[in-house]
Amino acid sequence: MRHDSADDRAAVREFFTERAARWDTRFPDDGPAYAAAVAEMGLRPGDAVLDAGCGTGRALPELRSRAGASGTVLGADLTPAMLDEVARAGRQSAATALLLADVARLPLRDGCLDAVFGAGLISHLPGPDSGLSELARVVRPLGRLALFHPLGRAALAARQGRQITPQDIRAEPRLRPLLAATGWRLLSYVDEDERYLVLAEREPV
Repeated sequence: MRHDSADDRAAVREFFTERAARWDTRFPDDGPAYAAAVAEMGLRPGDAVLDAGCGTGRALPELRSRAGASGTVLGADLTPAMLDEVARAGRQSAATALLLADVARLPLRDGCLDAVFGAGLISHLPGPDSGLSELARVVRPLGRLALFHPLGRAALAARQGRQITPQDIRAEPRLRPLLAATGWRLLSYVDEDERYLVLAEREPV
């Protein structure tokens, strides 16, 4: 079932607005995990890449390092307070542009990107199918998608005091068909205590 209403997006924005100013201090040691995940995307100098749901921009410097000075690095987030934190953390210079935008309604032309990076993204998309379909629209055929979290599903659930369930959208049996239905082919799936990383490829049109 699709859930993708204005109320859903408002709830996501409220959740992150309340946490934006202290987000980096809550997770101060995630930098190396972000760098390792970006490294596995296979970005090349000159590539155009989007950090979808960029938050405070922790991936932006590494994306810039991989795409090089000739590349295009975009950050998009639904929450103005998060984009404010990108600048406060000194990461704005790594981005070609920061977009206040809904990942399910990006102001980008079809096939303009080589890759998308999404940290913690899939669990916060009000409509995962519409969000992934929109990312497929803006990525060229055979371009890459990385869905990342610095903790695996079990470790994150333990931190939050809950149990993982088969209904978790990030579980491989749920995510694989969702990716296939929205224009992606799953390449690899890693769910370990110290990281969650899914790599997918945009299907040829």
